[in-house]
Amino acid sequence: MNIAVKVETPEDVAATPLEELNPARIDRFYNDTIWPVFERLRREDPIHYTPDSEYGPYWSIVKWNDIMAVDTNHEAFSSAEGIALANLEDQRKGEEALRALGQEPRRRGGAGFITMDEPEHSVGRKAVSPTVAPANIQTMSPVVRERAGQILDSLPIGKEFDWVDLVSKELTAMTLASLFDFPFEKRRKLTWWSDMVMNQPGHGPVESWEQKGMAMFECFGAFEELWNERINSEPKNDLISMMAHNPATRDMTRETYHGNVILLIVGGNDTTRNTISSSVYQLNKNPDQYAKLRANPDLVLPMVSETIRYQTPLAHMSRTAIRDVEIGGKTIKAGDKVAMWYISGNRDETMIERPNEYIIDRERPRQHMSFGFGIHRCVGNRVAEMQLTIIWEEILKRFPEIKVVGEPVLNWSSFVHGFESLPVIIPYRN
Repeated sequence: MNIAVKVETPEDVAATPLEELNPARIDRFYNDTIWPVFERLRREDPIHYTPDSEYGPYWSIVKWNDIMAVDTNHEAFSSAEGIALANLEDQRKGEEALRALGQEPRRRGGAGFITMDEPEHSVGRKAVSPTVAPANIQTMSPVVRERAGQILDSLPIGKEFDWVDLVSKELTAMTLASLFDFPFEKRRKLTWWSDMVMNQPGHGPVESWEQKGMAMFECFGAFEELWNERINSEPKNDLISMMAHNPATRDMTRETYHGNVILLIVGGNDTTRNTISSSVYQLNKNPDQYAKLRANPDLVLPMVSETIRYQTPLAHMSRTAIRDVEIGGKTIKAGDKVAMWYISGNRDETMIERPNEYIIDRERPRQHMSFGFGIHRCVGNRVAEMQLTIIWEEILKRFPEIKVVGEPVLNWSSFVHGFESLPVIIPYRN
């Protein structure tokens, strides 16, 4: 959809009083004009306080070492109040819509083990970890490769199409269906539910708060059926069976189970999907790098890591201070909300050489913070890398070029940093 908003210039950012800078303002992410904001904050105010915003007051942490200090200090910074800055008015409307449907809103946080602190967090994480462990990833890889090939072989040649829809969404839906052992023919429901969770009315597929509430009701109903089926069957290696048969999680509350479902659907969707899209876009914007990749397919894995850094699929994670903490000479008080801007840390000039350049053969390609640090480091990061590596290995076998023919439509979000659509043409195939 087209959204009429004033596109901010770097001069506008420079002229804004520092205390009025609100880094989470969504239009900057939608218009891809956020970079001057973080450059200024890294330079002038790396521990930045926004006293008044649509999210309430919050701190922004924008440099690599400071972000790592917060992310690894789970004793001082809690995830229990939520992992993303929440628009307070949207939150109120969403809760009203759920109550109108006879549903009780989840408590703030409530997104499964990622919004738990220790020791509860590790219990939930350990229950699902075997599904995304190296041995199981190795077992999954041939299936993902076969499905990636099917997706690519079905693409039109010489005709414009939306790469996000036909490739990025489809591959992640197929892999998520395998991880959940979800009915394969209904796999795009997983994508749709993820989009319904992460968007507000007027964006993505969400038309109203009522529709959003009904989608969650449908999602939870489907996963209740899966739970009942798995708990009454022999243990298997899918995520639902793992939780249903693990003594530490089989008696979890329905709210916790539903939160884990949302976490795994969204977490399994956004990083991979947006990196697949971004890799095509950035290789087109940097044809010298695309030429490097075509000349040396062994660069696929470092290219994937560089795209994850450069794109940063989740722009931030938030925490709540449990006690007063001093960082960078400033005191974050108990109860204060803190946003760790991974998207800024990944461009920190003091940690990464030429951070604003897309370079697929960096010496240390995995030097990025897109998966987070500490106890909440992304549990599925290796699954994401596996999918991304396989899809590009299969692309290079088939297509000498994927040509971007228009600018992408970006997400309307300061949390998910990704693509709604990306028009491309594949001129010919090998």
